[in-house]
Amino acid sequence: MAGWWRELLRTVRRYPWPTNVLLYAALFSAGDALQQRLRGGPADWRQTRHVATVAVAFHANFNYVWLRLLERALPGRAPRAVLAKVLCDQAFGGPVYVSAFYFGMSILQEKDDIFLDLRQKFWNSYKSGLMYWPFVQLTNFSLVPVHWRTAYTGLCGFLWATFLCFSQQGGDGTLKSAFTFLYIKGTNEVERPPKK
Repeated sequence: MAGWWRELLRTVRRYPWPTNVLLYAALFSAGDALQQRLRGGPADWRQTRHVATVAVAFHANFNYVWLRLLERALPGRAPRAVLAKVLCDQAFGGPVYVSAFYFGMSILQEKDDIFLDLRQKFWNSYKSGLMYWPFVQLTNFSLVPVHWRTAYTGLCGFLWATFLCFSQQGGDGTLKSAFTFLYIKGTNEVERPPKK
């Protein structure tokens, strides 16, 4: 078991961009698969491929370049530098991530109005992200080595992708809608009689 971990560490150091991008995309796609599982319907692998495409084509690559750019512009782990990176990430990176997700998914799903989800769900999703991402990035910028930051963001993005995919599939971009869905689903499962 330790052998594969050492090999992964060596690969990340040798090929940081592709390794981080692939790890990020795999985790982001797994978030969509979890969201589908929580909904209880059959697996929609086409949907998961769309999420993976958006993750590989944009999110993971943008994240990799963006985090490196922030580190060059605001180097170090001093509290002032970390806070400045978090603020920049939330003010500039956050809106780009959310917009690219809704826009990219609408294009891949061939929707008639590719801006509809973006118009309807952007602000709610962005505000929901402000309750999660500043804490993730605070940890990221202060504790995680630069060559692991995109993979770490992908790991945390697993939960975020689950939420975003839920919002894109039928939520309104608020945490309240996601929690309400999970609560109602859980209540229905408790009340449902066992199958014979």
